[in-house]
Amino acid sequence: MPTIKVQPHPEYCPDGASFEVDPGISVCDAMLRNGVSIEHACEKSCACTTCHVHIREGANSIEEADELEEDFLDKAWGLDPDSRLSCQAIVADADLEIEIPRYTINMVKENH
Repeated sequence: MPTIKVQPHPEYCPDGASFEVDPGISVCDAMLRNGVSIEHACEKSCACTTCHVHIREGANSIEEADELEEDFLDKAWGLDPDSRLSCQAIVADADLEIEIPRYTINMVKENH
């Protein structure tokens, strides 16, 4: 079973996290099910960038982003070569290390 390690993030995961998941789950769903409340304003339908993450280790095990995801990633804050929308990145059989960007572009977030 692969392990996802989430680097510390001041809002979503102050102490970092590590948990095992079954292959076939999205990185977003895996984090949500394990107490990391990452934003997902479009309800995981690949229609925004609020679940943007950097996959720092294990990215080669995940299928490449399709054209729609790439189009949305172009709008994400802090884009880099390791960027993915966590709702579209499906865990395979390798361990992953995830960094959640410090900022997101979300005009509808509550408690702004």
